[in-house]
Amino acid sequence: MQILASPHAGAILANYLVVGGGGGGSWYGGGGAGGYRTASDLIITIGTTYTITIGGGGAGSVYSGQGSNGSNSSIAGTGITTITSTGGGTGAKNNAAAGDGGSVGGGSGGGAGTAGLGNTPSTSPSQGNNGGAGATDFATFTKGGGGGGASAAGQASPATTLAGAAGAGGAGSTYNGVVYAGGGGGWNDSVTAGAAAGGSGGGGAGGVTTTIAPVAGTANRGGGGGGGGTEPGVNDGGAGGSGVVFIDAGITATSTTGSPTLVGTSYKFTGSGTITF
Repeated sequence: MQILASPHAGAILANYLVVGGGGGGSWYGGGGAGGYRTASDLIITIGTTYTITIGGGGAGSVYSGQGSNGSNSSIAGTGITTITSTGGGTGAKNNAAAGDGGSVGGGSGGGAGTAGLGNTPSTSPSQGNNGGAGATDFATFTKGGGGGGASAAGQASPATTLAGAAGAGGAGSTYNGVVYAGGGGGWNDSVTAGAAAGGSGGGGAGGVTTTIAPVAGTANRGGGGGGGGTEPGVNDGGAGGSGVVFIDAGITATSTTGSPTLVGTSYKFTGSGTITF
């Protein structure tokens, strides 16, 4: 615990991690991871109540459609600038003629024609990375790009042959020994190439033709959902994983709501609530 001198009397510095909800996988493109923000500079005032919001993961696509972005996670309260991690962008729907791209978000959704931009809105350090572009030849090579993760962009899919692989999701980042905010893998029409992996940190793997269903992002890890394909009900896009918030002020809180888990002096919120020190 670090007690601050005047003009911050009665205040302490806290460590935090805020991860947004992951984006849902779309018709080919993998969902982007939720935004990932961590630092050790949050000035906590004793006696002030802070509101913790946990963003839900975005829905995966239904046959031939596009999923939805994840929701934002945040820490808010009197006297601080709200810390917001943006929900991950959904993957791109495969429509090369229209140039559909993955939606922007913390870690952006993977592409079909183009991919969306991560770290949107921009933060420093970056809260997430771009998605990878997918195949543009809809008639022959239907392969999605991977969603962006906290520490790496989603992989692109060149798809120059039918056997070529879809793009894997971008890797997440580690906090307290656990990896969070990995991107979802893109959908693949090639059994030979197999499923595109989700990024480490809860990203879901993409689906493959009618044989392998896409995987949802892991709950409370902010992972993007895997990209879906062409069979309704069989490989609709995977849902994004919900977000998470950690806050550690070096002391035990006087009150909480939302039932956070306490390890040492670190509070882990997997559902929205409040905390007062």
